[in-house]
Amino acid sequence: MAGAAAVQQQGVSPGEARIQEAVSGYILQKTAHLGLEIRIKRLSISGNTALPEGPLDFDVVAPQQWEGWGNANLAVVARQRDRVVLNTSVQVEVEALAGMVVALRQIDYGAVISGADVAVQKRDIASVGGKYTRDLDAVLGRRARVSIKANAAVRTDQVEKIPLIKSGQLVTIVAENEVLKITVAGRARSAGAEGDTIMVQNLSSLKEIPARVINATTVQVGF
Repeated sequence: MAGAAAVQQQGVSPGEARIQEAVSGYILQKTAHLGLEIRIKRLSISGNTALPEGPLDFDVVAPQQWEGWGNANLAVVARQRDRVVLNTSVQVEVEALAGMVVALRQIDYGAVISGADVAVQKRDIASVGGKYTRDLDAVLGRRARVSIKANAAVRTDQVEKIPLIKSGQLVTIVAENEVLKITVAGRARSAGAEGDTIMVQNLSSLKEIPARVINATTVQVGF
């Protein structure tokens, strides 16, 4: 279940159980917006865990850069009527599962990625350093910029759109509005995929202007 955290509480003292509950609540709150399945794999409390009976207020403090998953050393402070009754450290290992695009087989540099190459699988984001993509559409039909190993998470910076227009090729430059359409011959000064903005040279005026790639032969400029 998404957002669930489990801490083994069998055989622990009442004080340890209350600390575990405070830490679990903190982690769930910290990761609630991420849409992940959270499981606390390890929770180790340092020092004395004896706590007085009655209501307690807990403060859990994590390293500033900690995102709520992986390994961390947390500080836990318990107060009763504004008096500190516990100040200890807790080491945690948190598994955070997310659906991510994974290579089903090795994808070689320059290969166009198809549905046979990738799938969405649940993995611990700590194992990929938090660098992954959940969206198959961000990968399918794109070209690998690097070789991607089988079973590895695929990142969007590892793929690129396939250029429709090559640098130096002749193109048709189109400028149009609701009532008028103008076309002139041009030459691409850089390569680009559909939707990319590239520089093109108007062969009539010899001016270079930015234009958006429409298809393999056409670019569009503002009018």
